[in-house]
Amino acid sequence: MVLADLKPGESGIIQSIKAEDLLLRRLLDLGFVPGTLIQVCFSSRRGDPIAYRVRGTVLALRRSTADKIIIRYLGGSALCPHET
Repeated sequence: MVLADLKPGESGIIQSIKAEDLLLRRLLDLGFVPGTLIQVCFSSRRGDPIAYRVRGTVLALRRSTADKIIIRYLGGSALCPHET
């Protein structure tokens, strides 16, 4: 499963990142590290970008970037406020 598949309120654990060079370095620097808990907070009205809570910070990623992050699905939780 990839990060872009999660809905607001759902969470997962980052397993790996299918990116190279600058994008991989940028994601790692932002805290998108394998083994890290990540949760979807909300998305824009059009669904792109999407805001994620990672390591206590909310960051937005484009769907095309989130498609490169492989996760293990954990289900829903209440760490981020989200729209229903």
